[in-house]
Amino acid sequence: MCGIVGYIGNNDSKEILLKGLEKLEYRGYDSAGIAVKNENGIHVFKEKGRIADLREIVDLDVTGNIGIGHTRWATHGVPSKVNSHPHQSGSGRFTLVHNGVIENYDLLKREYLTDVSFRSETDTEVVVQLIELFVNEGLEVIDAFKKTLTLLHGSYAIALLDEQNDEIIYVAKNKSPLLVGLGDGFNVVASDAMAMLQVTNQYLELVDKEIVLVTKNGVTIQNLKGETINREPYTAELDASDIEKGTYPHYMLKEIDEQPLVMRKIIQTYQNEQGELTIDSEIINAVSESDRVYIIAAGTSYHAGLVGKQFIESIAKIPVEVHIASEFVYNMPLLTKKPLFIFISQSGETADSRAVLVKVKEMGYRTLTITNVPGSTLSREADYTLLLHAGPEIAVASSKAYTAQLAVLAILADVTAKSQGIPVEFDLIHELGIIANAMEVLCDSKEIIEHISREFLSVTRNAFFIGRGVDYYVGLEGALKLKEISYIQAEGFAGGELKHGTIALIEEGTPVIALATQESVNLSIRGNVKEVVARGANPCIISMNGLNMDEDSFVIPEVHELLTPLISVIPLQLIAYYAALHRDCDVDKPRNLAKSVTVE
Repeated sequence: MCGIVGYIGNNDSKEILLKGLEKLEYRGYDSAGIAVKNENGIHVFKEKGRIADLREIVDLDVTGNIGIGHTRWATHGVPSKVNSHPHQSGSGRFTLVHNGVIENYDLLKREYLTDVSFRSETDTEVVVQLIELFVNEGLEVIDAFKKTLTLLHGSYAIALLDEQNDEIIYVAKNKSPLLVGLGDGFNVVASDAMAMLQVTNQYLELVDKEIVLVTKNGVTIQNLKGETINREPYTAELDASDIEKGTYPHYMLKEIDEQPLVMRKIIQTYQNEQGELTIDSEIINAVSESDRVYIIAAGTSYHAGLVGKQFIESIAKIPVEVHIASEFVYNMPLLTKKPLFIFISQSGETADSRAVLVKVKEMGYRTLTITNVPGSTLSREADYTLLLHAGPEIAVASSKAYTAQLAVLAILADVTAKSQGIPVEFDLIHELGIIANAMEVLCDSKEIIEHISREFLSVTRNAFFIGRGVDYYVGLEGALKLKEISYIQAEGFAGGELKHGTIALIEEGTPVIALATQESVNLSIRGNVKEVVARGANPCIISMNGLNMDEDSFVIPEVHELLTPLISVIPLQLIAYYAALHRDCDVDKPRNLAKSVTVE
């Protein structure tokens, strides 16, 4: 949530900052701002709304070769111009952008800043006011910066400008992601490498509670004791074309269409020279030696975990529990003696999951992260990592990362089973190849699915998704997609559960989308459909070829029954996309949401 950029060098920083913020807008778009420093001081431009709104108020005549910028997802204070970043100290000497949440900000205000007049409602302004207070008390800027950081409880990624020093951007992080990018005669700061891919692909990872002094000719990393730390940069392996929409009207549609390609990339990446699926033996040993796997995730990744439980239990014969990260950290169940924790996170920065990771590592348990972002916090801090290889996902509503998570979980289950001599009844490589082809067929069925979306969802205020077994889990994801981007109140239920209460909400014309891809429960789910039709529901049945009946609205290609979630979700993704489009909603940037949830 929220995105930071910074630049120091020989060129005008303004356009570099604005372009960087455009790449980070998926992290927050309540408001945005930049601060540019030149010989006349620090010039701040900020505006409620999108980066496009910010561009309109930036003075093109103001130039400066050092600057910082921020795009906001509100946590403290309503979205507004005054609450947007950058924030300045009372005298205007210091200007700061911040991601994260300062949990003790109110206490710090009462203890140190009772004489300060605050302009905003944010926790961030406390940080910049503290720095100025300590400088006014006689500390050097670097020491005031360090002292302030030692007082902060919570998460932060910070970039700070000093009006009296045009040679340094002061940078620090704790729990929130932040990188420093290296260039020739310039350096940059970014929450995500893709923000500054326009100028560099060389980046330094930062560790919690480090302080970084960024100049145009160098980067100095220190710990809070002032000890210098040396670290080699890494190359961000991103193609600039991967983060552009190209001819697509929205990132979400592009990312839905990329799913067949992602599936083939995963098959290729996780194969050895003998054409067999392979995963690092240490990871497989960790899974095999565990007496129970605990999958920790949130949102779409949680839904992927529910399907992953079916994969691991059915194929590898290891019991699995799936938990919502934000609940698990505060309400941990009784654990088995040899647990393995698997953290599923598209961004690898999910704060709720990281809180669990920190806790279980302290308890001495082994951890595995499944993520799309190499070098992310969860990836660095877990014992092991499996990458999704899905490429950048920009739209807030996840699509290709979800199916990539399912594919990697299936591969993990398959390789684990074979390592233990457990027979697997199908050739997963072959089946994933069939799935990639089926995905292409579904992605080419947009006109049919748009018609379904218009027929069932164009005017409704709510919708229900039902299924049994893995279809129930896919229904949960379909409901989430629909409510995320179209704002239709949508809920997913196990097919037999509606009549235990929720069927009371069925009215004349209420859309009920039912999944029927599992032979063992095909007749049961169709019986549930008849129950809601008897109460006036408008049913939309999505079935698998071979199980389909005349009344079905859409039929997906036949694939192995256990793996149907990899393709049955695609019509639901497209239904949500077209529902949002028909309602004139912002598909890629739905209200109140951000792509990377970096606060608890």
